[in-house]
Amino acid sequence: MSNILYAFLSVIFISIISLVGVFAISLKERTLDRILFILLSFSSGSILGTAFLDLLPEAIHFLREEHLSITVLYVTFGFVGFFFIERFIYWFHGHLHGPEHRSKVDERLRVKKFVYLNLIGDGIHNLIDGMIIGASFLINIQTGLAATIAVFFHELPQEIGDFGVLVYGGFTRYKALFFNFLSALTAIIGVFLSNYFAMNIVNFFGYLLAFAAGGFIYLASSELIPEMQREEDLGRSLIQFILFILGIIFIIASGLLFPES
Repeated sequence: MSNILYAFLSVIFISIISLVGVFAISLKERTLDRILFILLSFSSGSILGTAFLDLLPEAIHFLREEHLSITVLYVTFGFVGFFFIERFIYWFHGHLHGPEHRSKVDERLRVKKFVYLNLIGDGIHNLIDGMIIGASFLINIQTGLAATIAVFFHELPQEIGDFGVLVYGGFTRYKALFFNFLSALTAIIGVFLSNYFAMNIVNFFGYLLAFAAGGFIYLASSELIPEMQREEDLGRSLIQFILFILGIIFIIASGLLFPES
């Protein structure tokens, strides 16, 4: 099976995750909180591990050590780029913020106003995710798998929130499910774009992987880890730290299972 086919299968799998919201919304709030607690901690480690242990080394390999300053520059572009998407385009990015926010009438109206902006931002985000996964698999299975794992654990809780935002913004459940899945399918376009740019732009892989590494570092350090730091209970904080380390170990283990370079 060619690596490009692996890339398409991976983004189709990631796109299907957008349907998880309809199941998550039927769960008890306590059960959902427990699931998100585990995902938050594990995904923080897996995303950070992917950035530093897979994407960044591969970017340095493609751009060569003599172009290390260029690699660092594109890592910075990735960090700033993801910040822009999350903060300005993808303003209502769908993380769950608790029932106290959902109970306010003015909050409901504000979400309605930006519900389509949320879809556009989600589509752009998924497009970039697809490009990252596509480029990663074109390098080797190890890097592609690591990128898919990182995207999966970030997208799962996010898609639950996205579905909730769309329903809360006035969509019916079926309409929210359809549009959320539609925005997720832009990841497939991302794979096509990666393949096209790789054939027409010198060192495209290196640039994109450095950009992705910066983006993943942003997601872990600016969104996920700060959420973990809000936990005040010492026992739960210890569990979070263990899950965080397990996320990193999981990325290392995937590299050992697929040691291609």
